[in-house]
Amino acid sequence: MLFSSKNSDDSTIVELLASSLRRDIAFGTLLPDQKLKINELRTRYGGSNHSMRETLRILSTEGLVEATAQRGFRVTSATEDDVRDILMVRFEVEKVALSRSIALGDVAWEGRVMAAHHALQKAEAQAATNPDDLVALEWDEACRAFSYSLIAACDSPRLIDLHRKFFDQSRRFRLAQMREGRLDWDSRKVRQQGLLTAVLDRNEAAALTLLKRDVEAELRH
Repeated sequence: MLFSSKNSDDSTIVELLASSLRRDIAFGTLLPDQKLKINELRTRYGGSNHSMRETLRILSTEGLVEATAQRGFRVTSATEDDVRDILMVRFEVEKVALSRSIALGDVAWEGRVMAAHHALQKAEAQAATNPDDLVALEWDEACRAFSYSLIAACDSPRLIDLHRKFFDQSRRFRLAQMREGRLDWDSRKVRQQGLLTAVLDRNEAAALTLLKRDVEAELRH
């Protein structure tokens, strides 16, 4: 047998732990620069020393946690320079991926983009009037799904992986804006509709302009 049941169980535990820590980093329950001590994390989230260390290793590769020499782990910082850098890299990745998707995407891809846009509009309408934590998570997932649908036809698993990484790194800033009432929902709706139209029209220049505005809106706040 290539994989034992024990290894499978360990992998499942790590996935659950990683999901919990990602959520708490995104919602600010675990604060920027906060030290992450293994024993304290185990008391709070469960798991073994090994599974928690593996969880922190995974989150460090995603840029959500930093490993410091001789000092263990801490939540990645969240300064204005961090925000600016994350969003700059995120836009550069998404720009290349979206351009490729517009060039390569078929009718089925267009349908998936339209469906993701529809789901996002429903999630945004709910989040604008009822921004509790559950609604926020559903809204955040709809944001991710629409963003992913736009680049899904780029025919590059590495670009898609980079998109996921930097989209997730910008997650806590996006959620903070939503919870603090600092999102302009009307402007978002106009940008998203314009982006959908430009993509379906295969208007690359207009799509990239609107994509840049959407990403920069997170930086401005």
